[in-house]
Amino acid sequence: MSLRIGVLGASRIAENAIVGPARDLGHRLVVVAARDPQRARRFADTYGVERIADSYADVVGDAEVDVVYNPLANSLHAPWNLAAIKAGKPVLTEKPFARNHIEAQQVADAATAAGVSMLEGFHYLFHPVTQRMFELATDGELGEIRHVEVRMAMPAPAPDDPRWSLDLAGGALMDLGCYGLHIMRQLGARGLGRPAITAAHASQRGPGVDEWCDVELRFPSGATGCSANTMTAEAFSFTVKLVGSKGDALAHDFIKPHTDDRITIRTPGGTRVEHLGTRASYTYQLDAFAAHLLDHVPLPIGVDDAVQNMHYVDAAYRAAGMSPR
Repeated sequence: MSLRIGVLGASRIAENAIVGPARDLGHRLVVVAARDPQRARRFADTYGVERIADSYADVVGDAEVDVVYNPLANSLHAPWNLAAIKAGKPVLTEKPFARNHIEAQQVADAATAAGVSMLEGFHYLFHPVTQRMFELATDGELGEIRHVEVRMAMPAPAPDDPRWSLDLAGGALMDLGCYGLHIMRQLGARGLGRPAITAAHASQRGPGVDEWCDVELRFPSGATGCSANTMTAEAFSFTVKLVGSKGDALAHDFIKPHTDDRITIRTPGGTRVEHLGTRASYTYQLDAFAAHLLDHVPLPIGVDDAVQNMHYVDAAYRAAGMSPR
């Protein structure tokens, strides 16, 4: 059985995040809407969406839509997730879940009360590269984990990009750092213990909007963590490194493992490279969400996880001397 997917907006991320996975898995993109109808038409023609709607509300309320995909600007995640929940439609929402912890809790409460399934789009979590890194953090090969480092870098978006807008809840921590904090929390749940933010530092491109933000954390064991995020780099780079008492492991690109699926492991016994497969993480994610919706297979994360991650994002902003979105 295939899902009928409604798309909110004609965003740049949609090609990788929903168009390709839906095509690969046999799901249908039945309708799309955008603020600019011509842009919606171009999107539909380019990606084979069956029809266009006049508004986001029309997508959410469409009787032929089984699930809503929400890749809108950060400030629009919560309002349109709430609209989909009210319509009884499951939602695959891009991260971050909302603008802040309070807003995230409102969405989570609404989804729980309505019995509507939601998945925050931390696609990296579903790929074998990530699952293997989690194994390496807990199986003893690297010894006791002493440091976790997540580094995310990208070239500067265009000046009018929503990621530079405070009103649209932009910023490096919102766009990139939410991943690093999520990884720290996931490792904490797998045996390292709940991490605490100990410090954060940021540089603001404009009032309230961080162009880079580095967050320092500490696990109960004494292990440290670093989530380093910049939107002013010369090139894209998305790495995770585990440093243990007996060795270390590096995931070379945990965001785009379809282009680089390597994990390099160094121990006293030598250095080896593992390849974990180039199927896109977004395809794994949609596959898992479809299995949940169609066959009631449990998801690894739910709305409570999304609320907790936004709590960490807010705390990191405060630690950096900034206000949450």
